[in-house]
Amino acid sequence: MSQEIDLKQIMHDAGGYAPESYRFIRDGLAHTVRTIHGDAALEAPPTGDDEEDSRHVSGEQLCDGLRDFGVKQYGLLARTVLSRWGIRSTEDFGRIIFAMVDAGLMRTTEDDRLEDFVNVYSFDEVFREPDPSGPIAAGSHN
Repeated sequence: MSQEIDLKQIMHDAGGYAPESYRFIRDGLAHTVRTIHGDAALEAPPTGDDEEDSRHVSGEQLCDGLRDFGVKQYGLLARTVLSRWGIRSTEDFGRIIFAMVDAGLMRTTEDDRLEDFVNVYSFDEVFREPDPSGPIAAGSHN
């Protein structure tokens, strides 16, 4: 129960995001690390700086991974789901991540900054719904 209360506080501190956003970011980070560094990077606990570096992803890489994870999880509804949680930009990803860092749930390097998450991509562009006049819709009029 205290974990739930802590989670609510973390999300409040980040800017009022829904608690589901925490799980999405956590699972999306694991997806991103696995995609970039392979399954082995997640198997063993870190024991030193070299291993921590081998798991690190940049803000841009994490935003790309979260985009891919969102599409895999929610398909065409990814933008809608994220929006309901209060996530409408890559900067929102960064705010949540840094709130989790402040709470001790994630770690960053000295070089990581919130600014790394600003304007990485436009949600309007990457979570675009298919064009209704595209090939499927156009072909159905024959």
